[in-house]
Amino acid sequence: MMDGGIAGFGDRLRGGKITAEAATRAYLARIEALEPRLGVFEHVAAESALDTARALDGLLAAGTDLGPLMGVPVAIKDILAVDGMPATAGSDVDVADLIGAEGTFVKSLRRAGCVILGKVKTVEFAAGGTGINYVRGTPWNPWDAETQREPSGSSSGSAVAVAAGLSAFAIGSDTTGSVRGPAAHCGVFGLKTTKGLWPTDGVFPLSPTLDTIGPLTQTAADCAVVFSGLTDGPVAAPAAPGGLRLGKPTALFYDNLDADVERCTAAALEALAGAGVEIVPVEIPEAAEVVGAFAPFLPIELIAVLGRDRFEAGRDRMDPVVASRAAEGLDVTADDYIRLLWRQRELCRVAAERMAGFDGWVTPTRPTVPPPVVGRAEAEAKLPLPPNRWPNTPAGSLFGLCGTSSPIHALGAELPVGLQVMCPAGADSAALSIARMIEDIVGPPPRADMASFL
Repeated sequence: MMDGGIAGFGDRLRGGKITAEAATRAYLARIEALEPRLGVFEHVAAESALDTARALDGLLAAGTDLGPLMGVPVAIKDILAVDGMPATAGSDVDVADLIGAEGTFVKSLRRAGCVILGKVKTVEFAAGGTGINYVRGTPWNPWDAETQREPSGSSSGSAVAVAAGLSAFAIGSDTTGSVRGPAAHCGVFGLKTTKGLWPTDGVFPLSPTLDTIGPLTQTAADCAVVFSGLTDGPVAAPAAPGGLRLGKPTALFYDNLDADVERCTAAALEALAGAGVEIVPVEIPEAAEVVGAFAPFLPIELIAVLGRDRFEAGRDRMDPVVASRAAEGLDVTADDYIRLLWRQRELCRVAAERMAGFDGWVTPTRPTVPPPVVGRAEAEAKLPLPPNRWPNTPAGSLFGLCGTSSPIHALGAELPVGLQVMCPAGADSAALSIARMIEDIVGPPPRADMASFL
């Protein structure tokens, strides 16, 4: 349906070879066929999507072109409000008042001419990196039809929707890795935008300090088109490898990697170096704080958002892992939280200094390939969870950076592997240019074989 990517779809749409309605019907048919196995959607908005698509075809026929995303079907993470659709934030606890009305970003999708197919699943309150939701269901990672594997989170449904071809692109959110992690574990591309690039009104506020909105796409080239269509800027072209300088952190980020992740990452770095990219060791000692002092940061802000009374009243209806994690924020004192806020601002300054002379830092996105989903009883037996021991995606968020995750499993793994590049705040377009260069060097990502799911 998106042969030639989003840009190719636009060419065919404007050339009269396809209509927005035909494309929307094709996606809805694919959703109907695969949804029983994959469990991706919280809400499918078939009628409104077709109404929108027909209206867009009429506009185009009348000579009104809304830009590169006109007629492109999109799925939206269920922490964003969309008029006429439910908003659960992945929870059985009513938090619609915390999400609010449809916000600025979703309205920008409408103005760009996107066709909203529906809302896709998320980890409860967007507060978890596995992608598992024991309350409202976990989307099935499409890279293994026999064993249910973690799609990663919290933008689990967004990543699975793109990987399975259920939408041309999807919208997720990234607070400490919730776009980049699912992109890595589902074999697609993800962009974590700079904080403040897109407003987060109409989005459940897991962490007002760190929350960002980001797209997930099949390729970096597609993401460049999406980014251009939503920012009114040029489409980021692939960067020239010669003269590009990427830092490779010397500690923590490359620790305890799966053999597949280590092999694919090494092969990707070798290919980049062979093309002329300079890979330079860099020390980032502050990354240790990500897996230490900042462990309670998100639980504190989540409790503040929910309120203690709502949390305690609804705790028994929450995902047990999310509830356990959120409870870590109940006993943190105000002065400790304020000190963490001050330190986070200082980390942004320090990271900017350490990034000087580099176009970005390159690391594995996740240290493992997607593991099997753990059952609820087994998960509850392991509570409380130990602190996070790897800083790969949280560091980029706490340091105020933007970043990408590119699929690189074609270099030697059957299950998805992601390569992360973190770039300075505000360098989102440059990050996409680097990702497009990586895609040109490594090759386009293979797609999940969905035949066994049908």
